[in-house]
Amino acid sequence: QVQLVESGGGLVQPGGSLRLSCVASGFTYSSYVMKWYRQAPGKGRELVAAITHRSVTEYGDSMRGRCTISRDNAKYTAYLQMNNLKPEDTAVYYCNAIDPLGWGNYWGEGTLVTVSS
Repeated sequence: QVQLVESGGGLVQPGGSLRLSCVASGFTYSSYVMKWYRQAPGKGRELVAAITHRSVTEYGDSMRGRCTISRDNAKYTAYLQMNNLKPEDTAVYYCNAIDPLGWGNYWGEGTLVTVSS
């Protein structure tokens, strides 16, 4: 059974940091591109960051320079380190795993990040 389980969300003050984790199971994790998306209330889903199986990274405009995506293939886990958080970063953050050859495209349930004083 394929699963992506996000964790690490919560309430943080502006300027603070959070590290999100996404643990994968049920598929060949190491060959998949891992991505983090977010969806704020009333808005569409947007790409935050992506990392290939060779750890080549790509960042969306919204958090570029304030976040770092990484992965540990041995632990089947992807991470998103977010720094200098702003109230506009408040959103549900989703983990996505996509196979470059089209064999699979999986989503987690999301983890809520709230940035507020």
